[in-house]
Amino acid sequence: MRTILLQAEAPGPESSTLEVPPGREVSFGRGDRSAHVDFPLHHPGVSRRAGAIRAVDDYWLLTNLSRTATLVVENPEGGGEFLKVAPGRAAAPVPFEFARVVLPVADRSCSFLVFASQHSYIDFDAPKSTAGEPTLSAFAVDETAKYFLVLVALCEPRLRDCSSPVIPTVPEVLDRLRRAPGGVELTRPAVNFHIDYLARTKLRVKEASGVRKADWQRAALVSVALRFDLVTEDHLALLDG
Repeated sequence: MRTILLQAEAPGPESSTLEVPPGREVSFGRGDRSAHVDFPLHHPGVSRRAGAIRAVDDYWLLTNLSRTATLVVENPEGGGEFLKVAPGRAAAPVPFEFARVVLPVADRSCSFLVFASQHSYIDFDAPKSTAGEPTLSAFAVDETAKYFLVLVALCEPRLRDCSSPVIPTVPEVLDRLRRAPGGVELTRPAVNFHIDYLARTKLRVKEASGVRKADWQRAALVSVALRFDLVTEDHLALLDG
């Protein structure tokens, strides 16, 4: 049996955590005497019954009970990954092991965390077939290369805050690398070269029309690197030591 755990980010006067065993469904919202909810959210901008969560083994289903408000589910451990659950959508599957459910409100913020059970994975330690040609890697990057450090520096703001829209500029990348362990010294032309090399050769991003080259390259590199987990939170150790 696996359990889903709900945890309020701004605890109210009632219990701020709730365990949901598989097969059980709980409701969340502002609640009142006529509209009971299992997980109360103490914000005047939240509907009395905003939604419901059903635990299903190692994932969970989210139902949006609002007629007008869209719920956003963020993956705090990912690179800006999120999904939207439209008003009235029932039983939308959420694949994140760790998620933040964000409810739209006029002031401040209202959200809570959902911890799902650890996902199951295939055991790749079994003997591999050696027949035929080897599969080509889609993105062959060398994590010991200078260009990979540049890529990590570009992705750092999004990795530290999945909702951050910041894409570091070349001077900011230079400064960040100088503060990395050992002080990586690169010139501005060298950083521009690495960015262009990543864009053209390694990640093969497509040019966006109507946008300055430096802008679209950096933004596209971050998007591809985080979407396919080429850069993850673990790689921040290259910058932090």
